[in-house]
Amino acid sequence: MARVQNKVAIVTGGASGIGLATAYALAKEGAKVVIGDFNQEGAVLAAKEIEGFGGQAIATFLDASSKESIKGLVEKTVETFGRIDILFNNVGLTDLKKDLDVVNLDLDEWDRLMNVNVKSMVIGCKYAIPYMVKAGGGSIINTTSMAGFAGDAVRTAYGASKAAVVNLTKYIAVQYGKQKIRCNAVAPGLILTPAARNNLPESILDLFMKYNSLPYHGEPEDIANTVLFLASDESKFITGQTLQVEGGHYIANPSVPDLSTIMG
Repeated sequence: MARVQNKVAIVTGGASGIGLATAYALAKEGAKVVIGDFNQEGAVLAAKEIEGFGGQAIATFLDASSKESIKGLVEKTVETFGRIDILFNNVGLTDLKKDLDVVNLDLDEWDRLMNVNVKSMVIGCKYAIPYMVKAGGGSIINTTSMAGFAGDAVRTAYGASKAAVVNLTKYIAVQYGKQKIRCNAVAPGLILTPAARNNLPESILDLFMKYNSLPYHGEPEDIANTVLFLASDESKFITGQTLQVEGGHYIANPSVPDLSTIMG
């Protein structure tokens, strides 16, 4: 139970959902965790809960649209723990009211999503990588999405931003691999975060279940366990990859569920 013992990990968007589950998983396996989130109160609560089960964590406010805020998160991590070994770039935004099809989408929303969903990861890496080099290497994990691999009727900016993260991950892996820095991404499908449970009607959940290869939905812990693997030395020969954690939703011929019904 010490897969990332004494490693120092930054988790952005760590106050809830996937980020929170990952912060817990890393701490339980021995990492010292820095939780950055716009919801500072939630980040503080998460850090206290980690300390409650014997882990080490601190919380800080993070505005992922601000270069100075991201830089400050990195610097606070080094000031507190002396190094950075793991960077989990997990902040991401979407807005179904503004991020529509290409003709109707709000172009300001396009800029906002590119800034937060992609540029924030560039900035986080820009400031964290030099400290990782000093520490002798590290692991960067970026949260992308299955929206980066498939077209949709809406969420044009979100999908494009997540596709950019997939290729950004490869560039970072190539550029810093010789310095023992690995960079991978995780692409969740539908994950039952609190936000998903509270906002998605049962009809939508049933529709996703119909097309899943597995007979259940994903949980935040499924992504957390994937990130933990990529953060640990168990994945030391894996870099530049995107692991698709999506229950087999996207792997089949889309007609399979309907054909199965017709054929009995």
